[in-house]
Amino acid sequence: MKRSLVSLSALALAAGTLTTVTFTAARTAPAYADHCDPAEQGQNQRSRQNQEPPTQDAPAENPPAQDQPAQNPPAQDQPAQDQPPQDQPAQNPPAQDQPAQDQPPQDQPPQDQAANAPPAAGSLIQAAPTPPAAPEESVDRQTAQNNIDSRRGQPTQAPTQAPTDAPPADAPTDAPPGQTPAPPQDEQECADLGPFPEDFIDIRQVQRNLQDVRTRRGGSGGTFTSRCGRNENGHRNPDNFIVAPGVSNGAHHIHDYVGNLSTDAFSTDQSLAAAGTTCALGDRSTYFWPVLRDRTSDANATDPDGNVGTILRARQVSLQFRGNPVARVTAMPRFIRMITGDAKAATNGGANALAKWTCTGFTNRITTKYPLCPRGSLLVRILDFPSCWDGQNTDSANHRTHVLFPDAGGACPSGTRPIPQLRMTLVYSTPRTASFALDAFPEQRHSPVTDHADFANVMPDRLMRFAVDCINRGRRC
Repeated sequence: MKRSLVSLSALALAAGTLTTVTFTAARTAPAYADHCDPAEQGQNQRSRQNQEPPTQDAPAENPPAQDQPAQNPPAQDQPAQDQPPQDQPAQNPPAQDQPAQDQPPQDQPPQDQAANAPPAAGSLIQAAPTPPAAPEESVDRQTAQNNIDSRRGQPTQAPTQAPTDAPPADAPTDAPPGQTPAPPQDEQECADLGPFPEDFIDIRQVQRNLQDVRTRRGGSGGTFTSRCGRNENGHRNPDNFIVAPGVSNGAHHIHDYVGNLSTDAFSTDQSLAAAGTTCALGDRSTYFWPVLRDRTSDANATDPDGNVGTILRARQVSLQFRGNPVARVTAMPRFIRMITGDAKAATNGGANALAKWTCTGFTNRITTKYPLCPRGSLLVRILDFPSCWDGQNTDSANHRTHVLFPDAGGACPSGTRPIPQLRMTLVYSTPRTASFALDAFPEQRHSPVTDHADFANVMPDRLMRFAVDCINRGRRC
């Protein structure tokens, strides 16, 4: 009788322990969007590593005698340092149910490499990127659209981070010893969506690398700022009338717009000139960029392009037109269209990429990764446009060759003339963890190097002349 009671008590204690573990796993299951949160991915990987079976398990063929009471049973009710209770040998549980003690997570992000920042990144005038060998997607927009549609819903390559050897806490543990269980389906989907932990860096690990180009004699050191708000009216859509005119959802990601109130896939010079604006002084220009999302939220979870999370509205938006350090600027033509950066830089290479990220209080440090800002600091996106116009065209087949970047010293290429350089500066309050990302084309996996922006000048000619005068006189307007 005594032997039977001891066995029943041990079984009851084991059942209670297993019930507690099951309840904890269910309670801490992340929301859908968390599955695609790089911070959550890192935690899941560390959790699986910490749950590897102990190597010194007692042999199954030599169980302890059943008539011996378990050692120190009260210690199971109060595990030290919030660790899952360790089953005692008297209960003879499967080896896979004994997780190792958690180790403190190593949250230090990787050191930023010098190659992450382009030469003269953050300088007043950027060096001209090498023109692409092939035209942009808008040269054959229907072909590009078909290619994008054919890729949507197709599985991408395997994750860049291999699954760990230990199963997650809520995964079945009946796999044969030595066999690696497959990662959960939601983490496989995350590997396709991106971004990845290596896409982020602590801004304090970025070296000081900002070098402004000084204005020389004969240069133009003034600025003109167009005050257009920060999209308080929520003007957003997934169109891009510059690179994909007439194509709804041509961008496959959401843009924030300020300025012209009518901008969509079907905008024309005439429709833009007739529309209202959020800008002061009658500036009907259109300024737009891909939205940034907080990915700890379940918002937009069913988006077919994988743009998951809550859209973050910029806390500050600065639209500043700047001068040229070696020459006076001339007026840009009305309806000129410009793009900066490359929305497909993750697959196209870096020829046209011009992503520049930093944090307030650290603006002398520029990185091409998503920066993790310390408490009290805000994330900053800097988007510099080309400023050397060919003097004839308001657009070109690839939307780049009609207006180029000056060289590292600020001089424009032969055959072009300097015009005011537009610099967009966007400031956001973001999570301090790796839990945010740009909207992007599906195959770009939300890489930070895909940051880009678009602009079409619809200023009245008189306002443009006023801006040029301010810049050339060295004034701040």
